[in-house]
Amino acid sequence: MGEFDDGEYAGINEVTSPRENNARKVSVLPLLFLIFYEVSGGPFGVEDTVRAAGPLLALLGFLVFPFIWSVPEALITAEMGTMFPENGGYVVWVSSALGPYWGFQLGWMKWLSGVIDNALYPVLFLDYLKSAIPALGGGHPRVLAVLALTVVLTYMNYRGLTIVGWVAVSLGILSILPFVVMGLISIPKLRPSRWLVVDVQSVDWNLYLNTLFWNLNYWDSISTLAGEVHNPKKTLPKALFYAVILVVLSYFFPLLIGTGAVPLERDLWTDGYFSDIAKILGGVWLRVWIQGAAATSNMGMFVAEMSSDSFQLLGMAERGLLPEFFSKRSRYGTPLFGILFSACGVILLSWLSFQEIVAAENFLYCFGMILEFIAFVLLRIKSPHAPRPFKIPGGTVGAILLCIPPTILICVVLALSSFKVMVVSLAAVAIGLVMQPCLKLIENKRWLKFSVSSDLPDDITKHEPLLH
Repeated sequence: MGEFDDGEYAGINEVTSPRENNARKVSVLPLLFLIFYEVSGGPFGVEDTVRAAGPLLALLGFLVFPFIWSVPEALITAEMGTMFPENGGYVVWVSSALGPYWGFQLGWMKWLSGVIDNALYPVLFLDYLKSAIPALGGGHPRVLAVLALTVVLTYMNYRGLTIVGWVAVSLGILSILPFVVMGLISIPKLRPSRWLVVDVQSVDWNLYLNTLFWNLNYWDSISTLAGEVHNPKKTLPKALFYAVILVVLSYFFPLLIGTGAVPLERDLWTDGYFSDIAKILGGVWLRVWIQGAAATSNMGMFVAEMSSDSFQLLGMAERGLLPEFFSKRSRYGTPLFGILFSACGVILLSWLSFQEIVAAENFLYCFGMILEFIAFVLLRIKSPHAPRPFKIPGGTVGAILLCIPPTILICVVLALSSFKVMVVSLAAVAIGLVMQPCLKLIENKRWLKFSVSSDLPDDITKHEPLLH
């Protein structure tokens, strides 16, 4: 995946901070499943690729798309996350390369896209359960269910990241296991010719690309937790490597089963269709198991995403980009106000539909990723000798070439966005452009306190001559 460099530099060797003694660090296995849930959580939500493009393009998409997007993003996250192993992640990368103004803009867009993403999981959760409990399909019962689910999972985040990590491991196993059973049951019914069905004329490219993009992005989100990871210089790249394999397999094989064992009816391939396939192949018991797996998957994705979003706000506060109260931790070591703000955002946005959420989130995410790619290349040019415990081979030219395919994809996704999504997303970007100067005014007027944490390492881009 890349190359390791164990070189140290003076001034920011692994100094133990007070918070390291107060909170347990996350190890490889919990980190692997946190990444799994940041990005995937299983095949729930991939059904629209078949409806949009048919079996062949859906299967090819989840084999080819990772090389265009997922692998480059994971590699960049591994290099930059080990270069800046602190909470705040990509905000710190962009601040170091482009300055704090653009670091704040990235933080705003990524936090907002993360909250929009998290608003999706209660929707998916209830979509899978409404066939068994019709009352959850709409009205007051659905609203109350969304609120209750958000409160319970938010409390889980409040209790600690190590708890969230091991919960993610357990939920991950529960989410994947029924598809293994369904795969075994489906073997006698598989018809390989069904995998080759394609009709290019009827492809909904907007839905197809947005669904692929949503299911295979957010690799960089784990960087906002780097300060909570045990030995992140080695743990983070290793967990990212295994997570790429796990995510691709968790999408490809269920799609292989569903499209190969059941006659194709593209219009039925919507959210929750895997539970219907399970009933066709194995009966009601397998359907209930898949619905339970969907529920646990959405729980896992929710807690992983909220962890990333809330620790990002904490990291921004520790860098002085947000008021100091955002850096306040609970007695469990979790970001108290970051969790509260993220939970409120989820509740406010949970009324949106699945397609609206995915499109709006992808638009904002694309803008943020452009800033990350620029920061990645600029730091290779400006600070070529800064310590990079994990470094992508190929030099500066290789770094630029690595960013070209995902950048082209970003342009395509943005070009295919609907006018409504474009207007709403650009308005959200404009809010960030105005918000940062307003926060600077508040800081200068001393209406709120801003400070830089003394626990943070020095800016490593200023210590290149000290590398040895």
